[in-house]
Amino acid sequence: MRALANEIAKNLVLAGIGSLTILDDQVVTEDDLGSQFFLSELHLGMNRAAAAVTQVRTLNPRVALHVDMENILAKPPDFYSMFNMVIATDLDLTPLSNINAACRFVNVPFYAAGSHGMYGFIFADLIAHDYVIEREKSNLPTELKAETMTRSIVAVNTKEENGKQIEMVTKREIYSPINLANTSPLQSEHLSSRRRKLQVPPLLTCLRALWEFQSLSRQSVPTHSHADLELFTKLATEKHKELQLPAETLRSEFLRSFLQNAGSEIAPVTAFLGGQLAQDVINVLGQREQPIQNFLLFDGEESKGPVYALHTFFPPLDVPIV
Repeated sequence: MRALANEIAKNLVLAGIGSLTILDDQVVTEDDLGSQFFLSELHLGMNRAAAAVTQVRTLNPRVALHVDMENILAKPPDFYSMFNMVIATDLDLTPLSNINAACRFVNVPFYAAGSHGMYGFIFADLIAHDYVIEREKSNLPTELKAETMTRSIVAVNTKEENGKQIEMVTKREIYSPINLANTSPLQSEHLSSRRRKLQVPPLLTCLRALWEFQSLSRQSVPTHSHADLELFTKLATEKHKELQLPAETLRSEFLRSFLQNAGSEIAPVTAFLGGQLAQDVINVLGQREQPIQNFLLFDGEESKGPVYALHTFFPPLDVPIV
């Protein structure tokens, strides 16, 4: 229950969701007090979820709140079946992948998010998600067909509203788990020209390098030791090449900035990420609006948050809709 989880919980509770379970097996430390508005010095040594829930409840007493103080990694797959949505924050790739796989096993949509100072990400694996877009009916019929590699029109209905014919178009987005998204190439549209390659932020490279570093070193973030810095730089260079991005976009200045920010929390960044993720969850639960597909990268230095569809395998566009 760090700063990003605080923001997500706040926004979901204020929006009036039916119930929310907060799971955290860690205790409150002094480091938590700098960016978590639900906690105070009185909570030092307490479980973070239990300490935060009282303040969360004051935001909207009508929301049913539950606290779980067990280790998430000890949960069996059927634990996740009781939820409509699972959100995991500020974890390494291995636990994120394990939770994602368990959610897929019981067909529960999954979000992952993390913040590193001025940088952060949101990942969505909604498995297969249908949502409805309402628009005024045009003279041309809407066909049931694939629109992109991941999105298809699967149903069309009409209704009359204020004397106008309104078309309700049901679209379906197909998703990939985070372990596959982490190794997938960029779509061809981002690699079709040098200009487009230059627009891909090096944050994607650094996140992949950080997850690989965590797997190899068993550390959350690199220290200032020469060995850690050398290993991270080597991994980042490899990941950048795998993404087929120009070497000059992975500048030493960005690597230094990312490493300085890694593992830290900055309130405006967690507020942005928490707001974006909570809004996406609300839209998904209501089956309205197109959700994140599937990786949002936020660079607070540039005030940019592009979204990339990262999938290892893309079906052909002429696959019939069934």
